Order: sequence, then C-alpha cells, then structure tokens
Amino acid sequence: MKITWSSRSPYVRKVMVAAHELGLFERLETVPTLAAMAGVQAAAMASNPLGKIPSLTLPDGEVIYDSLAIIEALDEMAGGGRMFPADGRARRDALRWHVLADGLLDILLIWRSLRDLPAEKQPPGWLDGFRAKVPAVLARLEQDVPALDAAPLYGVGHVTVGVALAYADFRFPEIPWREGRPALTAWHAAFSERPSAKATVFFDPR
Repeated sequence: MKITWSSRSPYVRKVMVAAHELGLFERLETVPTLAAMAGVQAAAMASNPLGKIPSLTLPDGEVIYDSLAIIEALDEMAGGGRMFPADGRARRDALRWHVLADGLLDILLIWRSLRDLPAEKQPPGWLDGFRAKVPAVLARLEQDVPALDAAPLYGVGHVTVGVALAYADFRFPEIPWREGRPALTAWHAAFSERPSAKATVFFDPR
C-alpha cells in the first residue's frame, strides 16, 4: 500500500500512528509528496483532486482519502473495532475527540499560513478567533482526560489528540498549552512515549 507522505503533516502522522498501533506500519510504502494551501500541487492531486495528503492507494488501485477514512480502512484490515468503538457512548466520545483535535489542527495550519503574511494582510478577526478557540479546545480536552484514560480502547480520538498537541509543540512552541493543564500534560507525555509516537515524530527535511 502506498501513502502520500510528509514528515511535517499532522494528518499524515495521524495515519502513521494508527497504522503502527494496528500493526500495519511496515505495510505502508511512503511516497514523499508536497501539499500546500497555495499553488497547484500536481503530485498530491494525482491521487486526490483536492491536492491534500494523505491518500492511501491499495494494491488493487483503489484510492482512499482523507485521514479519517484511511484510518477506518486500516482498522478494517486489522480486524475492526480497534480504532473505532462499535457503538454507543464510547464511539461518540472517540469521534468527538477526533473532531475536537482535528479542528484544532485545522486552526493551527491556517494560523501558521496567516502569520507568514505581512502584518497588514493578517485578518485580525480571524486571529482573534483562533486565540479564543485554541484555549477553549485545550480546556475541554483537559476536562476529558479522565474519560480518555477510561476509554475501552486506544482509538482514533486518542491518536488525533496526541498528534494535535505534538503539532502545537512542533509549529507553535510559543503557545503555552501545558500551563494550567496538568492532566493533559501528563496524558500527552504518556502518548509521546508510545512506540507509535516515537516512530512518527515530526521533522523538517534538510
């Protein structure tokens, strides 16, 4: 199986962490691929017309995107029910954590693009919204740590929360997300020690 890949993409890392947790990591052939909001990214668009990564190409030629759909497909390959609880509150919680953390990633990626613009071109309303929403998400996750710890499986919600916080460290070291959030700090420290996290760390290519 081939996956469009970048060492800097949190969406790619979500898939790679999940693949590691599912025992499928070694079956993925990574294809370094550039993706960006601006411009035409021909290589990324070859598998996903949106020009986004990751895309997973199966041996029969089927292409799956985006990261959530890929993780679900990998979960099925591994027997099912390991990344996604079958039903009920556990499933709703897993998907809610995924939505929260994936939304945090969306904000951080747009924020990073905007802050690279000249100051006069940065939309203040957007930045004000980001500065309000990021701590609100972090506060909710701090409250949810006991439920994360008590969840019946280490699933897609855990993976996405862990990757989102790691991305904040990678691209926004100035955001003191650990301050006043001891439970989330400890939870993320444990995530960072998992083999799946250690095998997939972010880095800027030289």
